[in-house]
Formats: sequence, C-alpha cells, structure tokens
Amino acid sequence: MLTDYHIHVEKGPYSVQWLMEFSRQAAEVGLGDWGISEHAYRFVETRRIFWNSWVEPRQTQTMEDYFTMILKAREQGIKVKFGIEMDYFPGKEKEIAEFINSYPFDYVIGSVHWIDDWGIDLAEMKERWEERRVEDIWSDYFDRVVCLAESGLFDIAGHIDLAKIFKYIPASEQFLKEQYHRVAGALAKGGTCIEISTAGLRKPVGEIYPHPLLLKTCFEYGVPIVISSDAHCPQDVGADYDRAVELARKAGYSEVQVFSRRRAEPHPLG
Repeated sequence: MLTDYHIHVEKGPYSVQWLMEFSRQAAEVGLGDWGISEHAYRFVETRRIFWNSWVEPRQTQTMEDYFTMILKAREQGIKVKFGIEMDYFPGKEKEIAEFINSYPFDYVIGSVHWIDDWGIDLAEMKERWEERRVEDIWSDYFDRVVCLAESGLFDIAGHIDLAKIFKYIPASEQFLKEQYHRVAGALAKGGTCIEISTAGLRKPVGEIYPHPLLLKTCFEYGVPIVISSDAHCPQDVGADYDRAVELARKAGYSEVQVFSRRRAEPHPLG
C-alpha cells in the first residue's frame, strides 16, 4: 500500500476537472489511497486563527467550495480523501479544534511553518535566518512541533524537520539528537503519525523530510508513518516514492497508516 495524503490543488480552480489531473497521476504511480489537504490559511473561515500581511491576499477561498469539489468528485467515482493542512499556532488550540470539528475530514495534517510572524520556509523571509543562532531557531521550531503533538488535534505531523529547508542546520549532532528524541517522544505520547515527505528533494536542502536519524528515532519510539509528496502540481503526486520507501525500510518500518474519517488502519508498506 502506498498513500499520498499531502496534495494541494490550490494552483488551479476548485473543480472536478482540475482534480482529475491529480487523480490520473495517482493512478499512474499506483497509489492505493490518496487525498487532498489544502492549506487551511487559504480559507476565510480560518481568519480568526491566523491572519497577517502575508496571509491576507491569499485568504480568499471558502471551505464550501473546497468540500463541494470533493463531494462532486466522489459522485463521479473518484476515490479521493478529504483532508486539511492546518498550521499550528500556540494559544489557538480552541479555535483550531472548532474549525477541524466543523468538517468531516478523513485526516488532519498539523504543520509548523511559522515562528510568531516569521514564515521560516518562505524565500521572501529567508534573510531572517541570519538574525539569530541556528540552534535557537531550531529549538523554537521544535518547541512548536512538541506542542503540536501534545495538543492531540492532529492525525499527521507534516514535514517535521522543515527547519532544514534552506540548509541552516545546527552543527552539533548531540543537539540534533536531543531535539529528535524530545520530538519523537511527544509524537508517540500524543499518538500522532508522521509523514515521510519527498517534498524536501525539491527544496534547497535536497533531502527527504525527516532526516534518516530523526526517522529512525521515531521508529524506535513507535511513531507510525504515512508517505506523502506535498505535491502542488499533478506531476509531483507520488514523486520519488522509491526513495521514500527505501528510507522507511532502512529505519525499520514495514507498515503505513491508511486514514478514513480520522481513523488510521495499518497496511503493509508497498
């Protein structure tokens, strides 16, 4: 079984015709299960959770249009799961829970992209990486990943070492090991799955999320996995899955989780 739950259709309209392009690619690469997980910040319904000058011009869509596309696709025989990628913001747990519980999601991906008002993976904000010690930034980032896991709000933690995107990586292996252990422990305790994301191969860092050592640590703590592409265009659906499967097996994994209605079921890794 191969899955891809981290797919964005936001570069096109919320139409079945556009969604079909992703469906065709999912079939081409042999996915057993797949779904769409639009960025929650795009929707006007999340304005009370997060809003700033970067988000404002992008927060124009409605959840009704998004969900309607999914329902129409299913009526036409497209087996697509309904998901969301929700940014985690400390102190907004109540509002996030209310939003999540308002829709019949099959799964919810929780991700950390922001440290306060700084989008750490945004090219236009990259210079801010030079303003602080890399270790301090990574500590702040993983503080949020730990809180994400402890919140119990999310089914899957997205690209859990996203902080490496621009190759600002702490030199101390001991520091990294300490961060990896505390994150893996929180994920295990919170019952949160992680994704092996091939998107990192298409980013400046040029490697899969998470790092092999972090993935191995998660395996040792009993944290389950899915495999995802974080595709933003049809051709990236299921991209580089051979490398993701190899990484998963090297870490010790033999199963992936398949989600439906916020419940996970283990299946043999494809």
